[in-house]
Amino acid sequence: MGTVIVLLVLAGVVGLVIRSMVRDKKNGKSLQCGGDCKNCGGHCG
Repeated sequence: MGTVIVLLVLAGVVGLVIRSMVRDKKNGKSLQCGGDCKNCGGHCG
């Protein structure tokens, strides 16, 4: 039973991380420099 609870908590955390990454991508933020192009050394394009 403990294994199931840990699995559900872990799946929830992973889901939240993925949701955050998708939301950032939709808002135009880059995973490499966080969308702050003036501070990333020109790698954003």
